[in-house]
Amino acid sequence: MISSPLLYLFSLVFIATFFTLLEKKTKLKFLNYLPPVVLIYALSMLLASFGVFEKNSAIESSYTLAKANLLPAMLFLMLLKIDFSHFFKLGKSLLLAYVLTVLSLACGFILVSVLFSFNHDMAVAFGALVGSWFGGTANMIAVGSALGVTQEAYGFVLIVDSVNYTFWVMFLLFLVPFAPVFDKFVGAKKREQIDSDANYERNKGRKKYALLILFAIIASLVSQEIARHVEMINATTMTVLLATLFGVLGSFTKLKSLNGSSEVASFMLYLLIALIGSKAVFESFSAVGIYVFAGFMILVIHSILMVVSAKVFKLDLFSITVASLANIGGVASAPILAAAYDKRLVSVGVLMAIMGYLIGTFGGILIGNIMIGLAK
Repeated sequence: MISSPLLYLFSLVFIATFFTLLEKKTKLKFLNYLPPVVLIYALSMLLASFGVFEKNSAIESSYTLAKANLLPAMLFLMLLKIDFSHFFKLGKSLLLAYVLTVLSLACGFILVSVLFSFNHDMAVAFGALVGSWFGGTANMIAVGSALGVTQEAYGFVLIVDSVNYTFWVMFLLFLVPFAPVFDKFVGAKKREQIDSDANYERNKGRKKYALLILFAIIASLVSQEIARHVEMINATTMTVLLATLFGVLGSFTKLKSLNGSSEVASFMLYLLIALIGSKAVFESFSAVGIYVFAGFMILVIHSILMVVSAKVFKLDLFSITVASLANIGGVASAPILAAAYDKRLVSVGVLMAIMGYLIGTFGGILIGNIMIGLAK
């Protein structure tokens, strides 16, 4: 049994490092279906369930301190790569498809919360899922922290995210050959010419990890210090919003050009997942089924609304499917779908997915609070 807070943190850092290297150094196919975030959570949760981590005040304090400081630091770094100028050059049809995706997913979450009569715990959990499906796993943690998701509920949300995401990627890739038929059915207009040179991996040269970590720590400390003095909103929510704001402001400065922010943010995310998993002990998996089914129903409502929107606004299949996967799948999968249509359009998926990092936190908190207000 691990009773030392230092050994506890070392164990979680080791788990996060192992899966980071596994993802980067290998091409294992099963990682497409079981992403590292799920495996990290599962392993740290299993260690907690078997009593490897002792429940004492020292470990609890180290957990609270690490999580509170890592979350805003990660959000700050993650948002440095946002590029509004390139995003708004996507063209009217793609921008409209992106907005409609966000709105249709929001409607899906709210309608399902009513149809399934969500209680407070489910509403909060699906609020975190909104963050993930608007942005990514990092947004899920940010929204979950702001709304107060339990450690066990995080596990359910990760399962729903993984299962539904895998299905959705396969389904949208399956639709690619049917694009001409769909476009003819909706009377799609010709898509505008897109600048395919936009590339968020254009930074070359030495990684600036030390400098990035320094600025991330400063952003984290300032966010938390300001949040302590704001009484209208709880401190965690305010910290998340401030870190997001600082990250967006940083994207307009030379910080944007510092190479390595994505890698540092990803490792912080993995460590946060390990921390959350280390406090999750599942008493029962009986509720997972209803969570997964509710997730599928959200996708059904989303897809129906997107098809209707495509018919009304004459949007092509490429625009609505890439916009959809950019939200639900993120940077890892949206470019793959875009490339399946045309390799020159990979940047479209990247641009939309990166923008989701900003939308995810604000949208997740907003929709999450609406569902909480409707909860029984």
